[in-house]
Formats: sequence, structure tokens, C-alpha cells
Amino acid sequence: MKINAVKGFRDILPPETEVWSRLEDDARRIFRGYGYAEIRIPLLERTELFARAAGETSDIVEKQMYTFEDVDGVSLTLRPEGTASVVRAYIENGIYGREPVSKLFYLGAMFRRERPQKGRFRQFYQIGAEVLGRDDPLVDAELLVMLSDYFSALGLVTARIEINSLGDSSCRPAYREELRRFAEARRASLCADCNRRLETNPLRILDCKEDAEKTRDAPVMIDHLCEACAEHFRAVRERLAAESVAVTLNPRMVRGLDYYCRTAFEVVAEGLGAQNAAGGGGRYDGLVASLGGPSVAGVGFALGVERLVLALHGVEAASEFDLFLAPLGERAEARAFRLARELRRRGLRLEIEPGRKSLKSHMRRAAKLGAAFVLIVGDDELARGTAVLRDMRSQAQAETPLDPSAILRALRPSQTGGAL
Repeated sequence: MKINAVKGFRDILPPETEVWSRLEDDARRIFRGYGYAEIRIPLLERTELFARAAGETSDIVEKQMYTFEDVDGVSLTLRPEGTASVVRAYIENGIYGREPVSKLFYLGAMFRRERPQKGRFRQFYQIGAEVLGRDDPLVDAELLVMLSDYFSALGLVTARIEINSLGDSSCRPAYREELRRFAEARRASLCADCNRRLETNPLRILDCKEDAEKTRDAPVMIDHLCEACAEHFRAVRERLAAESVAVTLNPRMVRGLDYYCRTAFEVVAEGLGAQNAAGGGGRYDGLVASLGGPSVAGVGFALGVERLVLALHGVEAASEFDLFLAPLGERAEARAFRLARELRRRGLRLEIEPGRKSLKSHMRRAAKLGAAFVLIVGDDELARGTAVLRDMRSQAQAETPLDPSAILRALRPSQTGGAL
């Protein structure tokens, strides 16, 4: 009997894994350029970590977590998000004592038991970054500039950033009460989820798609910010405008987790269906203290890898192979085999197949693999100590010495836009 994968869990196969690798490689390169270091966090945590961090009334804690009791009676949960785990590691390992400011990023699987849909699975992957130890608007803006640079590197021109301010403990309580009064007057027409949220977390009413029209005229946080929060938000937007990073104000945006304050943002992109968010984040200045650490500010984001892969559909991908070696005959195969190892040692990604195949067969295989160039080696070329290098896009070709350094020199002009 065939055994299938669990619902909401899936295999990620080539060539899609090449896109994943590109997303991860570009994230590592760009984030490190901004001073971030990689952290690797466990898949399993104590359940109370997420209950305290995300909030007992959040959808994640109430409906979505994979939780079980270990043999020693401890309640454990597969991580549904990364921020709480990063903060737990930051506190437990005393990082705050060594580094007044910590910039950390992570990549890995998360787990939520929600209904699988386009680009959303029960095991899903995130790329995230956190800054701990700074509360200034400059770092909020820098985080969004870094995201903009990342999207540019990916060629993700459809992505846009929506931004809002959620206020803080000085101004949000009064706003919550005003929003509660607004919703209370319409309680009978609101859905069951909104009625429940009205008692636990009124801000989440603005997040409801079913009641969006009914709450269209609801008061918004940005109109109720205290002077300090308003100035912080103004400074963030001013910095972004100075760097030509386009953001859209979305005063109805709220985040699904209770720990967010002040700056909040979402990344939305085309091609994702009705649920068009590819990621989001914001500031969480009270989270570290609430989990038993010092009073340290924080800000961060997480991006859904599956969502980014969908959004990248149609973006031209790099060639899967730099070079395909096409030997014609046994003698050519032996020389090409040695040459392949030498070129791989110098950083090329290439493929080689047996010398008994015809040139036509080699070319079909090279095209299927997406090779950028083909190096043809036959008896005549061996006698002259040369090979024929063919550009698979332009179909231009030229002879080159059968030497690794010469082949690399011949490839480089083409890789930078020149001709063979």
C-alpha cells in the first residue's frame, strides 16, 4: 500500500529547490551586509513560550499549534513562528549581557494546523530577522530598506510594503476602548469570530475579511497616537522616503500576534490569490521583558518562503548549469572527464555525459538542463588541443584552448554581456 505525505505537508523537489536556494543565498548575503548573524533555533519549544509571547487569545495559540505532552508531562509545541524562539534563546544564553545590540536572522520550518491553501501549508518555511536592543526609528527604517534591497536582488518587482503604527501602552488602551464601543454598537451584525475578539482583542476585528465592509468606518490607531508614537512613525516614514523606499500607509493593518507595538508592516505581492501577504513584522518592545528578560526593545519580520516562490513565478531564473561538456568518442570522454573536475574545483556548475552520444543528443540534453554554454570536444578538437564553446542563448560559438583557465576566460565576457 502506498504511503502518502500528511495533509498540509509536502516534498519540495527540483527544480523548485533551486529557487529556494536562491532565496536563502540572497537572504544570507544581504542580511550579513547589514550586520546580521545567523541563529538556528529548535523546532520544539515549551508550549508556554508561545502562549505568553503570541497571547492566549491569538488564533495561533487558540486554533493552530501542534501541541503534545512529552513522556515527562511537559507540554511541547512545534514552533509556529520564529520570533518567540529567538527571544527565548537571546534571554537563556545571556546574549544581552555580551551584545547591547543583537542583529539575528534565521531560516527554517514552522508548523500551524490551518487549512491548506495556495502557498500555505501546515509545515511551511520562513526567513526572518530580528534586532534586539534598539528602539529608535532609524533601525525600523533600516529593516525595511534591507527588505527592499532583498526584493530588488530577487527581481520581485510586484512586492510592496504596507505600513502602520499600532501605538504603545500610552495610547493604545484608549483607542481599544473606542474601537470596542464602535463594535459593540454593531455586535449583532458581526461574525462569531469578531464577537469573540470583541471581548479578548478588539484590534483583531479590523483583520476580519468577512466583516471588512461592516467595519470600514471603524476608528483607526493612527488617528489616536500619542505624541511620542506619532513622532516615531513620522521619522520612520521620513527615512524611507529619503531612501526612495516606497511604502503604502494601511491604517487598518493589525498584526495577528499580541506583542506588536508602534511600527507594523506587511509585504504583499501579486500572484498569491486572495491572501496576498508574503510576510510581515514590526516592533515588539515589551516582549523580551514579558518572557523573563531585561527591558529590551525589539523589531523584526518574517517572510513566507512558499509565498515568495509563488510571487517569483515568471521572474527569469538563472541558468541551472554554467556549462555542459559534450564529448564525442571515448578519448574525448576521458579528457572531458578530467577537465570537468578541474572546472568544478574552480567554481563552475556543470554536467558531463558519455562520449557515445551524438552531438544532437548532447545538445538536447544541455537545453533541457538549462545549461548556459556547451563545450564540445571531439577527436579533431583533441588533435588541435582545443574545444568548441557554444552560447546556448545566441547560438554563437568559437574555439577555445582545451585548458581550464582559457575556458574560464572565454566564459567571463559572455557572463558580463559580451560576445563569444
